[in-house]
Amino acid sequence: MIRALLVDDQALIRGGFRALLEAEDDIEVTGEAADGREGVRLAAATRPDVALVDIQMPVMDGIETTRRIAAEPGLSGTHVVILTNYGLDAYVFNALRAGACGFLVKDIEPADLLHAVRTAARGDALLSPAITRKLVAEYVSRPLDATTGGGEALRALTNREREVVALVARGLSNDEIAARMVISPTTAKTHVSRAMTKLHARDRAQLVVIAYESGMVLPRARETAGRRADDGSPPHGPGS
Repeated sequence: MIRALLVDDQALIRGGFRALLEAEDDIEVTGEAADGREGVRLAAATRPDVALVDIQMPVMDGIETTRRIAAEPGLSGTHVVILTNYGLDAYVFNALRAGACGFLVKDIEPADLLHAVRTAARGDALLSPAITRKLVAEYVSRPLDATTGGGEALRALTNREREVVALVARGLSNDEIAARMVISPTTAKTHVSRAMTKLHARDRAQLVVIAYESGMVLPRARETAGRRADDGSPPHGPGS
């Protein structure tokens, strides 16, 4: 049985999600909270497998709620999924950095919501390759910050693990990584898991965050600019 917690200040959203989730034989809702502070309290009390957390709430927003849940040792099995009205907005990357395993737009189709809850409960990231590529292209541009500690930990990775992390950060699935590196999908998954352990990443989404914040991988625009600077080519501009 998958245990889910709903944290959203809109009663209509909570009610609709609750009705949908509890209609399934393998999902139960452990509680509802109208703000982040209550959400953190209920998470500690009920220890859900998945917490669906609104990004913008009174008292405590979704980012701080996520950070507190992720920082609580007793809630290591709780996977936070961020709910947003706006798709890929600037809050989403901050939520991933705080410890969310992925995000959903509130107008999601019912079948997709159920799939997402089950995916999150398994500990998998809710970031498709296409979404990952779009996310990092739009919002990842800052250097390593002290919250990740990724710089030192990266040195513990083997060359193979570093290569795998870079491919994860590019949005490749385990099957795509296996094809690129000419290894089996099982071996690719093992490399990903070992890298997550060494980097203290809760999930694949956190691995993406660390890879970009540490400078292991640069967003495409910065890579292109760097190559042009190296070969003396002028950057493309209007009319070029």
